[in-house]
Amino acid sequence: MEPRARAGKNVGKSNFSVSELSVLLFAHGDVFAPLPETVRVLDDILSDFIQGVAFEANRAAHHAGRQKIKAEDFQFAFRKNPTYLGKIQEVLEKKADIESARKIFKDNEGEFAKDVVDMVAEEDQSVRSKSGRGRGGGSTSGKGRVEEELLGEEDDDAEAEADILRKS
Repeated sequence: MEPRARAGKNVGKSNFSVSELSVLLFAHGDVFAPLPETVRVLDDILSDFIQGVAFEANRAAHHAGRQKIKAEDFQFAFRKNPTYLGKIQEVLEKKADIESARKIFKDNEGEFAKDVVDMVAEEDQSVRSKSGRGRGGGSTSGKGRVEEELLGEEDDDAEAEADILRKS
C-alpha cells in the first residue's frame, strides 16, 4: 500500500507546530501572526511534499534492493527538479567535508596528545633540574611557602604579586 494512502490517519491533525509554521511564514514575508487557515494549508502542503519525496526515495531504495533509504535515493527522487537536486548535492558535499575534517582531527588527535604529554614531561624534567629536587624528594621549609612559577615575568601582574606578599 502506498504510504500516502495510509497517511489518512493524520487528516485534520497538524504535523508541524503552529509556532514553527508562523515563523516560517514570517521569514518569507507574511505577517507575524498569520491566519489559522494559512497555517493549516502550509501544514498540509509541507506534509504532502515530505510524504511524496519520502515515497519516491523509498521506491528508489526498494528498486535497488534495499530496505533502508540512503541519501542517493533522495537525489534520485529530486532528479527532475534541478533546484532541489542542487540543494541536496550541496548538503551532501558539506557533510562529506565535515566527515573528512573529523577524520583528520581524530587521526591527529592521538599525535597531538602524545606531543603535549612529551612537552609536559620535558618541562617537568627542566623544573626538577633547576630546583635541584628529584621526584617526590625535597622539603618545604614552611607552611606558607609559595613556589615560583616558571612561566616568566611577562605574565606576572603587579597587583597579584602585591596580594601574595600581603597574604604571606
